[in-house]
Amino acid sequence: MDSADKICLVEELAEELVALRSQGKTIVQCHGVFDLVHVGHIRHFQAARQHGDVLVVTLTPDRWVAKGPGRPVFNERLRAEAVAALADVDYVAVNRWPTAVEAIHRLRPHVYCKGPDYEAPEADLTGVIALEAQAVQAVGGRIEFTDDLAFSSTALLNEFYGVYPEEARRWLAAFKTRHTLDGILGGLEALNALRVLVVGEAILDEYHYCAPLGKSPKEAIVSVRHLREETFAGGALACANHVAGFCGQVDLVTCLGEADPREAFVREHLRPNVRVFSVPRPGSTIIKRRYVWEPFLVKMFEVAFFEDQPISPGAQEALLGFLRGLTSPYDVMMIVDYGHGLLTAPIVEALTAMPGPLAVNTQANSANLGYNVVTKYPRADYVCLDEPEARLARQDRWGPIEALAEDVQRQLDAAALVVTRGHLGSLVCGEDGSRWEIPAFSREVVDRVGAGDAYFSLTAPCVAVGMPLDVVGFLGNAVGALAVKIVGNRTPVEPAALAAFVRALLK
Repeated sequence: MDSADKICLVEELAEELVALRSQGKTIVQCHGVFDLVHVGHIRHFQAARQHGDVLVVTLTPDRWVAKGPGRPVFNERLRAEAVAALADVDYVAVNRWPTAVEAIHRLRPHVYCKGPDYEAPEADLTGVIALEAQAVQAVGGRIEFTDDLAFSSTALLNEFYGVYPEEARRWLAAFKTRHTLDGILGGLEALNALRVLVVGEAILDEYHYCAPLGKSPKEAIVSVRHLREETFAGGALACANHVAGFCGQVDLVTCLGEADPREAFVREHLRPNVRVFSVPRPGSTIIKRRYVWEPFLVKMFEVAFFEDQPISPGAQEALLGFLRGLTSPYDVMMIVDYGHGLLTAPIVEALTAMPGPLAVNTQANSANLGYNVVTKYPRADYVCLDEPEARLARQDRWGPIEALAEDVQRQLDAAALVVTRGHLGSLVCGEDGSRWEIPAFSREVVDRVGAGDAYFSLTAPCVAVGMPLDVVGFLGNAVGALAVKIVGNRTPVEPAALAAFVRALLK
């Protein structure tokens, strides 16, 4: 059979296998990315073929490949052609789903083959192999593990293809001499025991996708045609969702609008382990509506909907009452302050006086006119800012960022401070004078909205449990690289995705 004739849709392959099964043929299925077909894959397919008469290979589609920045290197069509060219492979299909589970149910293999990396249950970091095993059992098949997958596409591409910039490769090589993959993943798993408080404004991020029509012929305005829209749980809602993926219990203190609270939407879009205490704010729940040119996700302009004033004295007293009523300290308290009126001076004072580690992220943005700076907090154990926010805090536009970070850290008596710097990575500072400059791990940016929130959301618990600060920065940059590939706050960063990314980075 010509290699091109081996490639088909999953549904077409399912029909073909019905006929082959009726002839008494034993069907074997392999599944993976196969981004760089190498001798390990060839041996894997040869070993798999020994278990049956027909070998089918399903491929992870491009959009679901979680191997790190720049991956897959080869698109799904090229990967399919490469695998189909192998004599031991009878059929190839590109999967349409994130895992092989759906394909297993449709193809009904007698044998499902995986490499030795997945044989130990503790190696199944994502839980995917367990789900695939259940699917295989449900269709009456069995799992076999081959022994010869001795090479790693990820490791080969990392070393020879230049997926990461040279600076990042050097940094990662040095990092691997100090820390192990198992140690880092074990540290992430330990976060599940934490009880976390998140305080900050709820924001609904609306994306209105448009087609630009150009300048109006009658007025000096830009005209656009509305196509569709979607709404995301942003602000402190997004932070709570990120944290709740890694930590077992998350309490969220926020504010919803009196006139238009959108409470049903908020509760529907929070993870089940997030408990909400809200106070009213004037007007509606904060909405930031972005008009986006859809093909390229180019944001044309933004409209903010909220009352630009602090919460009422009654709402303030209700929040203070909630804080006074807490009976036990949290493992970490996270303040994500967008400067939209929730965190008044008395509430800031109450939060900073509470026992337990305090992590603070303040954001200076167009809606708060740059007035919201971190120095309004008398203390913080961990501070996370982007570079413009750090410069605003010190009123210094051009000074060296290292000196500015040191000044802010000293003023707040913070044990750790991070300055995120976009494509330049991040700067992590310890109270002992240690300093880590960590390069960015992604060159592909879909949407920057929410990336800083994701960074803060993961790193704050990591600092609270005493992770080494270079590990904190490493994980922060990793979660940031994943976040910039997500449109808005459509989904939080999942622990399984981060674990897969970390594994890929440290190959």
